[in-house]
Amino acid sequence: MEAMPWLLPVFLGLLPWGLLGTFLAFGIREPRPLPSEANPLGSNETGDDGIPVVSIIVPARNEAGNITRCLTSLTRLTGIPFEILVVDDRSTDDTAGEAAAVPAGNALSLRVVEGGALPDGWFGKPWACRQGADLARGRLLLFTDADTLHHPDLLLRAVRGMEEDGAELLSLLGRQEMGTWGEKLVQPQIFLLLGTRYGKLHRVITPDRWKDAIANGQFVLVQRTAYETIQGHHAVRNEVVEDLRLAQEMARAGSTVTVRRAETVFSTRMYTSLRTLVDGWTKNVAIGAQQASGRLSPLALPGIVLFLSFFWLFPAVAFAVTAGVWLFTAELTGGAAPEWVAPVAIWAGSAWTLGVLIWAGAYRRFGVSPALGLIHPLGSAVVVFIVIRSWFRGGRRIEWKGRRYGAPAG
Repeated sequence: MEAMPWLLPVFLGLLPWGLLGTFLAFGIREPRPLPSEANPLGSNETGDDGIPVVSIIVPARNEAGNITRCLTSLTRLTGIPFEILVVDDRSTDDTAGEAAAVPAGNALSLRVVEGGALPDGWFGKPWACRQGADLARGRLLLFTDADTLHHPDLLLRAVRGMEEDGAELLSLLGRQEMGTWGEKLVQPQIFLLLGTRYGKLHRVITPDRWKDAIANGQFVLVQRTAYETIQGHHAVRNEVVEDLRLAQEMARAGSTVTVRRAETVFSTRMYTSLRTLVDGWTKNVAIGAQQASGRLSPLALPGIVLFLSFFWLFPAVAFAVTAGVWLFTAELTGGAAPEWVAPVAIWAGSAWTLGVLIWAGAYRRFGVSPALGLIHPLGSAVVVFIVIRSWFRGGRRIEWKGRRYGAPAG
């Protein structure tokens, strides 16, 4: 009965984890899947013979290790006339040679274009995308990354999904391929953070909700006329997170944006190691979080650090400290531990256990072992490091694919 005075505070102290777990389980609505079946286009939809409906644009810089797999999957697409344009963005490896060796397959053509010199005020990917769009002939433009893998019926289903939602921009969330333990531990934590901000992607995003628009740059399908309304990638030429900004700019200009799920027919291997993961997200996190936060952008990064530290790091640290005090008191002094030790240890251990359960479910959702939930604080510590690193760089020191950029204008 002596413990009763602190049982209620301990229980109340666990409520935030219970509420957060409930929100993550029931408050986030995932995008709807693509149409499961898609009939081939009729002759009245295909245009003149030899004219593609879709121009697939692959911006590629130093992608020799990925480009063959990506293009091979693209050339096997079916059900719709398409062309492929690879824009080799001044690669220092054999990206262009690897791409040129891939047969066109089902594509009307597969062209490898040598990208022009990077103009002042542009980042590399928007510049490569803009060059590809200038050469494209299709009424739809698909921008997709060189580390993606496409199922044969993906493109047709994506076009049908765009038509179904009456959208001018469709983006996909596919399966994230994660090979190393670092990817499996950290990537789901970053994706879940994104889900807490963009948790209503089951709804089509109309122009009046343009601030909620988002796109995944791994797969962005746009109607060419709507794209040109904002001058395409010229409108996001100096943006690090150009996919998010492109969706926002198109929606603000009157376009409807939709995001759909496609895990069974589309996948991406974003990074191949913990080091490349840290470097890649460092480039994007600070600016992306600020863009997604609107008026609250000054609070976005400190808010993320405090959120991660409180929910996932603090309980583990508190439990380790109290357990250490308990053992030290018992083993070295032979005395009883201070009164505060037991309730804090019970609270911290219980909060850590709730965190394990929450993350076991999240890791399972992202296709990795739920057992990683046991070490979720380690993954959170890496994410905190990425956020702080990106925060202090503040967009002023952006390094990617052998290029260094200055601070974005404006």
